[in-house]
Amino acid sequence: QVQLVESGGGLVQAGGSLRLSCTASRRANYAMGWFRQAPGKEREFVALISRTSGTTYYADSMKERFTISRDNAENTVYLQMNSLKPDDTAVYYCAAAPSSPTARIEDYLYWGQGTQVTVSS
Repeated sequence: QVQLVESGGGLVQAGGSLRLSCTASRRANYAMGWFRQAPGKEREFVALISRTSGTTYYADSMKERFTISRDNAENTVYLQMNSLKPDDTAVYYCAAAPSSPTARIEDYLYWGQGTQVTVSS
């Protein structure tokens, strides 16, 4: 069992930046992903990173603005979000997948509780 705790969300103006963190309760040799869910919408993939950070992958609308990274010594994954837009407003979740890096929600076994990101226009 792995507990994931996100932090770093908040209210920011359009064009601003936030860095989200996700800390695991123990060292876990998992691929990690970030997802988000806006009100009334389905949860969607944002970014993923492999166990050793050798592979990263982003949703098309975020690849130029978001950066995923991880510090395995700190059991933490980060999501740096720049040039934020009102459409980025959502609850952001991190998740852990015991399999190979994947953008499929169903492949992720452990989920955090989410952190709210609100971007004002």
